Amino acid sequence: MKTVVVITFILICSIVSSNSFSETLRISPEQLKQQLSNNKLIILDARSADAYQAGHIEGAVSFPIALTYKDQKLNGKISLPAATQKNFRAQGISKSSHIVVYDNGELVDAARLFWLLEVYGLTHIKVLDHGYDHWVDKNFPVSLKKQIRKPSQYIATINHKRLASKFTTQLATRNNNQLVIDARSTPEYIGKKSSAKRFGHIPTAISIPSSHNFSVDNGFTRLKSLETLTQVYRNIPKDQKVIIYCAIGRISSANYLALRELGYDVSNYDASWNEWGNDFKLPIEK
Repeated sequence: MKTVVVITFILICSIVSSNSFSETLRISPEQLKQQLSNNKLIILDARSADAYQAGHIEGAVSFPIALTYKDQKLNGKISLPAATQKNFRAQGISKSSHIVVYDNGELVDAARLFWLLEVYGLTHIKVLDHGYDHWVDKNFPVSLKKQIRKPSQYIATINHKRLASKFTTQLATRNNNQLVIDARSTPEYIGKKSSAKRFGHIPTAISIPSSHNFSVDNGFTRLKSLETLTQVYRNIPKDQKVIIYCAIGRISSANYLALRELGYDVSNYDASWNEWGNDFKLPIEK
């Protein structure tokens, strides 16, 4: 009887562990290293094309973060369907693709690329914890060879549950069942600094700076543990729809990634404060 109980306990723990890993949205360098020979796995390098050419994770393809923007210099609006479809096809990305994304280690650009992939319908995505600099520090395989994948037939569709707009954010400020989070720094939230013409924040928004999602481990940045992130967002009800924003929908992507890991229904406002703060018809708070 005791043997049966022990075996049952082991099986339950195994299932829980397996489910926990399958639900996490990050992958360790060690785990990725073991999968480098998997030709079906697509590894996306979110750094610049020059950084990619200077060295990248073995087998990775270049997907510069600039490709996630319609016009990065103008505002943070997400790249349009036609452009995204072209870029995804060129890198062999389809909606069933299993993807790992990474940046230099700040994790912000990797999180933004993660968000773009989810907006455009992909569901099997993980972010490399720490990033490329940590990968190199561990002497894991790197390459100078440009990786070329067979083009896909991806058709662009948008998952509007993951993309917030000026209009949907306006509605959220008037809906008790929705919550807006400002991922900018505290000085920006209280109106002492601004990337737009006006100073302050979107009405009803609460402040959870993007930096709250990260910790430093031996000099390398990583997303905090799920247990710690649970405490960061402990006052956010799970039954509320959440909208995140920052200046251009970049650093807020880190909050988006953290909330997605925690199981929240969350979307990222792409144009963010640079749109809202420059629209004098919209209300603000200080």
